[in-house]
Amino acid sequence: MNKRSPIKTPIVLALLAVYFIWGSTYLAIRMAIEGFPPFMMAGLRYSIAGSLLYLFLRSKGEPAPTRAQWRGATLIGGFLLLGGNGGVAFAEQWVPSGLAALVIATTPIWMVLFSGIWGRWPGRIEWTGLLLGLAGVALLNLDASLRANPLGFLALLAAALSWSFGSAWSRHLPLPSGLMASAAEMIAGGALLLLVSALGGEKAPAALEWRSTGALLYLVVFGSLVGFSSYVYLLTRVRPALATSYAYVNPVIAVFLGVMFAGERITLVGLTAMLIILAGVVLVIAGQRSAVKSAANIDLTHDVIQDR
Repeated sequence: MNKRSPIKTPIVLALLAVYFIWGSTYLAIRMAIEGFPPFMMAGLRYSIAGSLLYLFLRSKGEPAPTRAQWRGATLIGGFLLLGGNGGVAFAEQWVPSGLAALVIATTPIWMVLFSGIWGRWPGRIEWTGLLLGLAGVALLNLDASLRANPLGFLALLAAALSWSFGSAWSRHLPLPSGLMASAAEMIAGGALLLLVSALGGEKAPAALEWRSTGALLYLVVFGSLVGFSSYVYLLTRVRPALATSYAYVNPVIAVFLGVMFAGERITLVGLTAMLIILAGVVLVIAGQRSAVKSAANIDLTHDVIQDR
């Protein structure tokens, strides 16, 4: 147990990053697409962040990814960034940022189901939390904003499915180790986003505005370099239910920021759904702790905290 104690602090810090930083990115995405088309904005975000991280790691002597690792990074980058983040940016043209975060809260449910393909099913307490979270998201169907924007809702649901499948599959593909995996996935995913942007006929803004440009820079530094790298780190070290539990916390941050800075409003239905979803994450984390204790007692801790 003592040998594993140093790994706990990085996991806690990575969770805090995806909980709170990613909660703020929904508002930042909405601000960024005021001046940039959605797929172009997302492509620039990840291409810049991935290239900066790649150059930094190479300067420190990290080996370049192999051809097989680049293929794996392209596949995962496609599901996580093109399908996942690109879908969110596309949907936020119509759907408020707080509601977008609430729909993406389905991610842990799909993630666990996809992980079951490879034999990693949740425990009983985790199942209870996941189903409770799903009930909260189902309640959102009563919200007028989502009923008025079915295309946005479908894009968000597809984004959650794409992100979840990519997250589950990432454990079974050859990928670079450590932060190089984040860099390769961001470079590959960013390139795919820019390709879709070009094929879709998106046009670059005639002039840069400080609000949208500042939001894009925030997404590059905090949303991608810090947040996405933290998420990739978690995928290799904790169970899927905990790695994706950020989706339950993000909506609270996103709704609060949307109300404070974007003039969005939260309805009684949305507030009720949020409380149900938060109750779900409490159970998910409780189930995670129970799994860790059980694994430690029978000397199977490697099933909870993995080293790639």
